[in-house]
Amino acid sequence: MNRIQKIIIFTIIFILLVSCINVLFGVEVNTENYNPDGITTNSPSVLLMDAKTGKILYSKNAHEKRFPASTTKLMTAILTLENCELSDVVTISHNAIFSVPVGYTHATLHEGERLTVEQLLNVLLIPSANDAATALAEHISGSVDAFCDMMNNKAKELGCLNTHFVNSNGIHNNNHYSTAYDLALIGRYAMEFDDIMRIAKISQYTLPKTNKYNKEDRIFNATNGLIDKNDEYYYSYANGLKTGYTDKSGYCIVATAKKGDVELLEVVLGSDTIKQRYEDCINLFDYGFKNYSYETLVNANDTINNIEISGATKETKNLNVIAKESINVLLKNNVDIDSIQPKVEINQNLTAPIAENSVVGKISYEIDGETYSSDLLAENEVIASNFETIIFRILLIFLILYLLIIILRKINRPKKNTRGYNSKYHSSSKKKKSKKGGRYKFTQIHDYL
Repeated sequence: MNRIQKIIIFTIIFILLVSCINVLFGVEVNTENYNPDGITTNSPSVLLMDAKTGKILYSKNAHEKRFPASTTKLMTAILTLENCELSDVVTISHNAIFSVPVGYTHATLHEGERLTVEQLLNVLLIPSANDAATALAEHISGSVDAFCDMMNNKAKELGCLNTHFVNSNGIHNNNHYSTAYDLALIGRYAMEFDDIMRIAKISQYTLPKTNKYNKEDRIFNATNGLIDKNDEYYYSYANGLKTGYTDKSGYCIVATAKKGDVELLEVVLGSDTIKQRYEDCINLFDYGFKNYSYETLVNANDTINNIEISGATKETKNLNVIAKESINVLLKNNVDIDSIQPKVEINQNLTAPIAENSVVGKISYEIDGETYSSDLLAENEVIASNFETIIFRILLIFLILYLLIIILRKINRPKKNTRGYNSKYHSSSKKKKSKKGGRYKFTQIHDYL
């Protein structure tokens, strides 16, 4: 056995050993990372997503469980807006104030103080007040535990895979965790609420006087440096969303930014420093805006196909099939759009009549594992041909004429029992004559005698 053969055999044995170790000890290849351009980020768990479609543009340890800290408050805000009116009044409980540990952010609320839901949402999202989160949870569900059940159910509804909440504010607890991927789903859903997006852009907020506090000195600054023009990490395209920090979680953020028609969402978890958090944010936002743009593959009402419909009139048998909706896709700027071919499916056995704007098929594109589609509609009404109707009517006329002829023949034909009737009549007459004749004969005999 020569040296080359020995090397080959050794390599094969090594590969087999590594495979066995992976099987025995559960070592798996990390498949949750997506980095097509070799981007470098320093935070341990990061995800960049197209906010409109949910397409992931970059991910790193996106499914790794981590402590979410105050990014938790996004779920609290979601459930608040789903269950309350902004004008609803909340009375602050003893627990809402005194359950917040020393060192955690609060809004200096007072027991028995009455505040509106809108006021509490402002201090929840802008300075990240933990007492406000507890007050809202108790107002909605009666207790924090019951509210957490709502939070966990909502997380599952949104498609979260590895999220579990035990409080409404993100105060550290080993059983309170989430992932970059799950928080991206929560953040993307939060963006659907105009009130969340409106409040998330406010850099400073002041609580008004209340029944328990007669001053207006409770002034709060936003924790999100990306939206504060006076912050060194200000990012002009940023428009939200929520930061977080505890000693155990590190620096966290669910951030959003919009430039032109491109809107991005990013999650950064576990950063060692606030600088690291924001640098990763800004670098990935810049990457997304620089390398991606929306392309329209199909416009609403574009003609996709022309098909011939059987059983239709000559004027309507050639039907234009049009797209119901536009298909806009976030693509890399170097992608050749002409190389992207659609899959067009037309419903089988289409026959007249067909109503205008009825669904007759589907058009779809498969891009980077994502499917983008739109229904296909009939551009105009397809009218059934009247040829069959004419034939039917002609046959019906012939049938009616045939029946009339038969009826007329029966009417004009002598009835079979006419002679019988006459015979009977004549027979009766003969009988009468016979009787008369009898009397006649009797008379004659009488005369003769």
